[in-house]
Amino acid sequence: MAEEFIPPHPPRLEKRPSLLRSIALFRRSMLDVWMKGHFASDFFATKILRRRIFVCNSPDTVREAFVEKAETFHRKSPQQRYALEPLLGDGLFVSEGETWRQRRRAVAPVTHASRMRELAPVMTEVAGEWADRWRALPDGAEIDALEEMARMTAEVICRTLFGRALGSASAETVVHAFSAYQARVGQTALGAMLNLPEAISSLQGFGTRREARRIHAVLDELIAAVLAAPDVGEASLVRALSALQAMEPWALRNEAATLFMAGHETTANTMAWSWYLLSQSSADAQRLADEAKAVLGGRSATLEDVDSLPFARAVIEESLRLYPPVPVLAREALEDGELAGRPVPKGSLVLVVPWLLHRNPKLWDAPDTFRPARFLDASPPRYGYVPFAIGPRVCTGQQFGMVETVICLATLAQHAAPRLKPGHKVAPVSRLTLRPGDALPMVMRKA
Repeated sequence: MAEEFIPPHPPRLEKRPSLLRSIALFRRSMLDVWMKGHFASDFFATKILRRRIFVCNSPDTVREAFVEKAETFHRKSPQQRYALEPLLGDGLFVSEGETWRQRRRAVAPVTHASRMRELAPVMTEVAGEWADRWRALPDGAEIDALEEMARMTAEVICRTLFGRALGSASAETVVHAFSAYQARVGQTALGAMLNLPEAISSLQGFGTRREARRIHAVLDELIAAVLAAPDVGEASLVRALSALQAMEPWALRNEAATLFMAGHETTANTMAWSWYLLSQSSADAQRLADEAKAVLGGRSATLEDVDSLPFARAVIEESLRLYPPVPVLAREALEDGELAGRPVPKGSLVLVVPWLLHRNPKLWDAPDTFRPARFLDASPPRYGYVPFAIGPRVCTGQQFGMVETVICLATLAQHAAPRLKPGHKVAPVSRLTLRPGDALPMVMRKA
């Protein structure tokens, strides 16, 4: 049996660090603060300054917090709200209460699995364009796989949101605007996380609000153009949202921004991680290429092919397990509650941490090892594998994302097997999302 690959992860702390050290680690990356014993703990609590934190790390505690007691632990964390509200406003990702319920009813149908037949052709189209680009590159050409996947997934979501013509013309503009926003957001809204006074925490939002206004101007122009153009039957999530529920222009823009964030950054990261992991496991890369060539015969994958590409799906699922795009799911207790028999005071943070849960040795054999075949052998534990969250706030676009990644990965894997650039060290960094650093230099090789 070939030696299996154990991908990089931050060192696991043997003992609890000092407060200043904890803050320094947290500011660098949300992955660095966890101790070795946390991975196998079902439920544990800690406190940093004024903020009490409870972590659910077993199927039972995840179900209790995010499903059975979702009304108590429904509100997104202050860190997420301060980071994203300037951009998303009252969009589905950060809204709550009746606003959230109304938006959920509006947004869920437009990305539902039942609409994949209408939406998937754009994925096939973009995957084919990228396959042509990659085939044209000479053997040994260097690419930044993270940037490549960001551009590819931006094309998919922009064309899906705004239609092919407007989406293709605007993808690069929108991506650059969102990148500038994320740079302004920085690592974390630390003041909000630590429960410091709101006046201190809100100072962090000054730069992000300026970048958000720029993005809003771009999106407002695109949405107006979509709604003013005649409906020629082309898939457009913006048009579908507008038709399903009357929304004020600003509300429609907030949901378009939310859909872009959900359909671009996280999907790009998953694809980039998949290429990296495959580059370090030649047997799995070959198995993927063989499956893709046998099923597709050189053409681009379609929705009808997805069920015939189980190993491509398994690669994506294993990438999501090892490097979940959102590695910390945080909620704020709206009232006094209880979890695992312990009191949880109002204002506490309740976390489900996929980074811990997906590597819990009680749930996963060889939890740090890249082993996509594990998803062919058995189904993952329902509340032990939550790359798209769980409960009422589960991602409405999870089927969209899974179909997109399988189509794109299989289409490209027929032609290319990129390898990590010699000498480059990959280190996972988590701020709002989990990325393989700021770039992923790879060398193109033919499959």
